[in-house]
Amino acid sequence: MPDKQAKILSADHINDLLHFADNTRQPVRNRVIVLLSVKAGLRAAEIAQLTWPMILNAVGEVADTIELEDRIAKKRSGRRIPIHQDLKDALRHLTRKSRATGPIIQSQRGKAMTPLSIVVWFNRAYSALGLAGCSSHSGRRTFITKAARSVYRAGGSLRDVQILAGHRSIQTTQRYIEGDSDAQRRLVSLI
Repeated sequence: MPDKQAKILSADHINDLLHFADNTRQPVRNRVIVLLSVKAGLRAAEIAQLTWPMILNAVGEVADTIELEDRIAKKRSGRRIPIHQDLKDALRHLTRKSRATGPIIQSQRGKAMTPLSIVVWFNRAYSALGLAGCSSHSGRRTFITKAARSVYRAGGSLRDVQILAGHRSIQTTQRYIEGDSDAQRRLVSLI
């Protein structure tokens, strides 16, 4: 199964992906697509179906959390996801460029993008960057792995990562997490 999982993105890969997005016809929208994946851990279908009411607060500003509704989440696993500052900045920029109504991610014609179009966008980006083994799920897998590696510093547990990921089972969350052989060696040396 490990060879079938989407590749985890390094910091350099994420920077390359953001640079790629910044040099497209819709750089602001495409930056948001990337950040929703790597900084919020959203699936392609969730990115495609995310709407402004799930992001904006009562006064029309970008909120501190994404209120991901059950109706767009896999297995109706809606959840609240704190918005990373990089994503918040990109969403604010997008609100200045769009109507801030309806779907957040829109095609050039102003219609909602489909989940498949999000998958295709990522496939084209990874292909252009020469990143083999990456897919639209790479950002989500990166988000979950980074969250799992950092959760102890935030005073949380793997349960918090499971909730952010929208998984019903902790075992599902564990399958997303990439192991780190260097960390394993350091851990064993502490025993």
